[in-house]
Amino acid sequence: MSRGAAQEVRRPQDQREGCSRRGTLPQDAVRRLSRPKHFSDKETGIGNWTTVDFVNAMKHGIGPGGEHLYPAFPYSSYQRMTYEDLIDLKAYLDTLPAVKNEVPPHELSFPFNIRRGLGLWQILYVDGKSFTPDAKANAELNRGAYLVMGPGHCAECHSSRNILGGIVQGTAFAGAKNPEGKVTVANITPSDDGIGDWSEGDIAYLLETGNTPDFDVIGENMGPVQENMAKLTPEDRKAIAAYIKSLPPRPDAVPKSEQKKKEEKTSGSGSDQPGGSEKEPEGSDY
Repeated sequence: MSRGAAQEVRRPQDQREGCSRRGTLPQDAVRRLSRPKHFSDKETGIGNWTTVDFVNAMKHGIGPGGEHLYPAFPYSSYQRMTYEDLIDLKAYLDTLPAVKNEVPPHELSFPFNIRRGLGLWQILYVDGKSFTPDAKANAELNRGAYLVMGPGHCAECHSSRNILGGIVQGTAFAGAKNPEGKVTVANITPSDDGIGDWSEGDIAYLLETGNTPDFDVIGENMGPVQENMAKLTPEDRKAIAAYIKSLPPRPDAVPKSEQKKKEEKTSGSGSDQPGGSEKEPEGSDY
């Protein structure tokens, strides 16, 4: 099932990159978040998970044993997916090879190492509700909104957060600080600071090919994401583009002064070049 959505659009000569899978957790709280895989192995994957277990994880952030999952696994967005799509997704994952994937334990500072505390965060940001179409929008916009807000979880990376790690709705999609402390995550609203000069066709073409209208390419961290976007139907890519262009135009959420400092720190590292050598940070799915 290929139902992702756009996560990163990188403008030429911007020090902007994709999303760290540390998600909502503050940078100084994370020493290591190990990344398990969704393989069907019964010991190290989700081979023993029932469909109900999987849906509970995606809709409520609750694992099979009742444990609260870390929101670096972006269930606060996945919760918007329909039950039908989640059931289909689990059926697809069950067809993947049962590959063993031993990972080291998480290393988090207090109080983030106490999973029980995640329940309070979930009260604030997780309601388990599926996406509700906008009655005033056409079918294409609603389809794009579903893909962006649900399976694509674009806002998770492209939006700034408050002190609790919740998305600041007033600056949604207007870019964010990278939890890794390096480059910033791009503003993808149709503003002067974002991609206001891009057409819907430009956005759809980037999702298909990885090429920007300025003859640049997306950064290497987003390569696998774009490859998945290329597997979407042309209609779905067009719907995503239409929805992104319908977003309120917003200035960069990260002040220019902070962006400049990050650029100075990364200058000469190669990360300012498309497809640069910066490695993807170690992140987490749970």
